[in-house]
Amino acid sequence: MTELEELRKKIEEITVEMLSLLKIRTEIAQEIGKIKNEQGMSVQNESREDDLRELIKKECKKIGFDETAALKFLNFILNESIKVQSAESKTHLAIFLKAKELEQQGKKIIHMEVGEPDFQPPISVKESLSQVYEKGFGKYGPTKGIPEFREKLSKFVNDRFDAETNSENIMVTPGARFGVFLSITTLLAPGDEIIVVEPAWPAYRQCAINAGIKVRSIKTTLENSWEPKIDEIEGCINDNTKMIVLNYPNNPTGKILPKILQDQIVDISKKHNLYILSDEIYSNYSNREWRSILSYDYDKTIVTQSFSKSHSMTGYRIGYVISNQDIIEKMAKLQALCLTNVSEPIQYTAMKSLEDDVSNNVKIMNERLTKLKEICKEMELEFIDPDGAMYIFARTKNPINASELSEELLNHGLAIAPGMGFGDYNEFFRISACLDTKMLIEGMDILKTRL
Repeated sequence: MTELEELRKKIEEITVEMLSLLKIRTEIAQEIGKIKNEQGMSVQNESREDDLRELIKKECKKIGFDETAALKFLNFILNESIKVQSAESKTHLAIFLKAKELEQQGKKIIHMEVGEPDFQPPISVKESLSQVYEKGFGKYGPTKGIPEFREKLSKFVNDRFDAETNSENIMVTPGARFGVFLSITTLLAPGDEIIVVEPAWPAYRQCAINAGIKVRSIKTTLENSWEPKIDEIEGCINDNTKMIVLNYPNNPTGKILPKILQDQIVDISKKHNLYILSDEIYSNYSNREWRSILSYDYDKTIVTQSFSKSHSMTGYRIGYVISNQDIIEKMAKLQALCLTNVSEPIQYTAMKSLEDDVSNNVKIMNERLTKLKEICKEMELEFIDPDGAMYIFARTKNPINASELSEELLNHGLAIAPGMGFGDYNEFFRISACLDTKMLIEGMDILKTRL
């Protein structure tokens, strides 16, 4: 056997041994996951992960191995642990799907778990849908979107978000969720790290884990008005950190960051050359001063927007991303691979709806949210008055397991979103103001009987 063959044989043996150890580690992680689920604990444990990182760093110095490579490997196995432990976790989507199953069986369910406005889309949507056949919209089209639509979106963005964009900075996507997926998948590589300020919409974490990206959570608290601490953000940045995700107005808390704090986060991102992925789909429902990340004119910014909330077009699956041309080109390649282009008839209807006044939707949602806040205060729930969006993220004075509560409430005809889906917040739950006042009151009456 030659020296090369001997070395290859050693590589083969070590690889098989590593695979065997990975299997054992995964089985242990599954057992840990079961215990966490039974005790209502969060899947991710940042302090435990930090201890492992420090252990790896010390070992790297001891054996003379590259720390960055070792931490990338650690991120991979930590992600695998999170995947197997997340199988039983409850999110608002899991509750929504179970509620739909119950409805198919004939049970009435009041849906307060999802952010789906019950308004009809603007009347122009109905009219434009009847026009697409005659106008010939219904063929394969440009991956980035209909050129005229992108031009109008650019003007729309510039007028409302204090930005300077052109059509090359815009790509139409099948909903903002796919924009989030494209951003994370095309700009980051397995082993990279992404910072998510929690509580947060579960899709950020799920998209990252699916792409092999390690999520570093910055946990905010009700007591601190859901504001992240700058030193915590700075403290978790390392060579593998590539992106920070922001979502303001926030889902689920409705929080809008103070300007000074937002400025500091952008400054840190620039200092460390991080991408900023800013999900701004609730901007239309801002109840106090709000500033788009686009207004900072930072080249590594990606903003996702959608027609789902503002125009009540959830089922139409239409959104868009805004970024620099190079980033748009990268995302366009993956979108072309996945779906060729977004449905042209839907693009046309969304384009026409840009001209509609949807301010009455905002007025009605604010009235509902005000009523929901009144009821929550009467029930002595603990929460921060939302600055925007369409939710209240609350907890009871006496600690509860919100995951168990959400399951129990389904049996009584009410669906709410357990806080565990948004991070380590199992004592919290999210309730949506997307129903008419009568239904909101009926739903909250059910909640009162179970607390």
